[in-house]
Amino acid sequence: MIKDLEVVALTRPVPEYGLVAGDVGTVVMVYDGGKGFTVEFMTVKGKTIAIVTLESDAIRPVEDREIANARQVA
Repeated sequence: MIKDLEVVALTRPVPEYGLVAGDVGTVVMVYDGGKGFTVEFMTVKGKTIAIVTLESDAIRPVEDREIANARQVA
């Protein structure tokens, strides 16, 4: 189960915030036993891009053998 402060990746884009599948964020709130989450997405330098509330199927835990990738955001 995904918990507060866990690092997660998007499973689908969230275009209204300029986010794409695979973008990485940190869970800041868990709702209704894990049915929903508020996730903060930041630049690699720590500037918040978006704080988004998502359903559980929109995120997944980050695995140990994954690598982060940098990209420009609008």
